[in-house]
Amino acid sequence: MAPGTKVVSPAGQYFAEVLRLLRGKAGLSQNDLGTRMNYTGAAVSAVETCAKPATDGFIDAAERALDAGGVIGSAGKYLRLERYPEHFQGFVQLEQKALSVTSFCSQLVHGLLQTEAYARAVLGCGFPPLDEADIERLTAARMERAALLTRRPVCVINIVLEEAALRRRVGGLETMKEQCQHLLECAERPNVVLQVMPMARGEHAGVEGPMTLIETPECDRLVYMECNGTSTLVARPEDVGVFARRCAMIGHQALRPEESYGLIEHLAGEL
Repeated sequence: MAPGTKVVSPAGQYFAEVLRLLRGKAGLSQNDLGTRMNYTGAAVSAVETCAKPATDGFIDAAERALDAGGVIGSAGKYLRLERYPEHFQGFVQLEQKALSVTSFCSQLVHGLLQTEAYARAVLGCGFPPLDEADIERLTAARMERAALLTRRPVCVINIVLEEAALRRRVGGLETMKEQCQHLLECAERPNVVLQVMPMARGEHAGVEGPMTLIETPECDRLVYMECNGTSTLVARPEDVGVFARRCAMIGHQALRPEESYGLIEHLAGEL
């Protein structure tokens, strides 16, 4: 492969091919389709030749303009997945459909509850450093996950945060103040239970690290763990049972939701 050659993912190639085929079936030129979509013909060409990736707006507009019956939207789903790190793509599909999410976080605020500024600061402090385009792409993808908070049917979300994660001034004072205020708003949602594991509790059931337990629409339970760009998905029922009991104990050992709310409010006031 020549230096500088752009590598286009299979999902990107597939989307471009679906778009070309449906446009041809409709008897439309690239300019014709662009006009229907309120885009230029050059923008359609750029997507069809994989010169540029399709944006969310482009995907939705193409679906409507071609009356594609969900075909373009379905192809676009795989493009959207590529915005996430490869090791996370399988889990995020499960998370989006989950009936419940129960998580313990030790170092950082859970991704579902992060503000844009906080997420950008987290993604920007990794090593090796990411370039700005990757940081923006990953930040946008993380923000999309927050749709789970308001999804219908409702997803029940239980999250325990280590107090240390709230005291770590990721992104600076203003970013952390905004993050704490956002946590308070999330905690007021009827489907969200937010608790804090106080630093005063020296030992607890979560000292071995963060974990997320999800319940699927089929009522199966799975456990997801992530560390240093790698991930593990546990599905064997007897193993999942151990983690489920551990999550339950963590919830018992953490501050009650109303106490946790008060602590977060106090920490926000200190910033």
